[in-house]
Amino acid sequence: MAEQISEQTTQTWPDWKPQRIAMSTGQIYRFRSEIKIGDDIVTYDPSRRVYLIGAVVGDYRFDETFDPEDPNLRSVKWQGEVSRDLLSAASKNTLGAISALFLLSAEVMEDLRRAFRSHEPPVAVDQAPEAEEDIFRNIQAKAVEFTKDRISALDWDEMQELVAGLLRAMGYKTQVSPVGPDRGKDIVASPDGFGFQAPKIVVEVKHRQGAIGAPAIRGFIGGQRHAQDRGLYVSTGGFTREAYYEAERSNVPLALMTIDNLVEALIEHYEKLDVETQQLLPLKRIYWPT
Repeated sequence: MAEQISEQTTQTWPDWKPQRIAMSTGQIYRFRSEIKIGDDIVTYDPSRRVYLIGAVVGDYRFDETFDPEDPNLRSVKWQGEVSRDLLSAASKNTLGAISALFLLSAEVMEDLRRAFRSHEPPVAVDQAPEAEEDIFRNIQAKAVEFTKDRISALDWDEMQELVAGLLRAMGYKTQVSPVGPDRGKDIVASPDGFGFQAPKIVVEVKHRQGAIGAPAIRGFIGGQRHAQDRGLYVSTGGFTREAYYEAERSNVPLALMTIDNLVEALIEHYEKLDVETQQLLPLKRIYWPT
């Protein structure tokens, strides 16, 4: 079955590299053949920073009438949700894996069940002192999550100004659309500030609206007027797999930026942000001995 999936994936996306074919094959095979009825299922809602917990109640089926863009289905009975803040640092790190589909350890599932039952953070217990490197990684992880919390709390117009400020810190001049119909152009960034000088970047910002799908990406691409323009789509709720596929095959150069990508870029360019942008996201530098 895995070989058949690999062959079909290669035929469907002949431009993909072997590593991506192998990764996609593994994900599809796991979803279709390894997951069983009764298995626990956990998925993350980044817009609310909660994990949804459920159990598989049906076999794999292919049904294009349910959703033409996502016809591969497994029925799940959802049981509830757990705030990310209620989990241990170890569980948070594990749940940050990059794979779309992966097997959770028994320890992480027990931590999720504990948080689901108690609605409380883990009780601190005496344990061996952490190594300096572990402490540093935990602090880094917490700093990133706190930064994401601050960004998630921003209003839509503040979010738009934050992205514009980042682009200015990267060397562009920006025009920000006023409140109202923007026809897919929340921000226009260019070297001269008017969009006459290439490269011009047209930016769409979506804040706290859930994962953006392929139709929104197609609409954004269709709204571009000039082939030499570049597109940047920012979504704090993330993107669906089909949205990434649409971006990859776009004839207009297009980058998709999640809240994780945004935090990474803001930290990298923070010292170059103007005062107004830093006030939207106040951060403090911490020095750590090496």
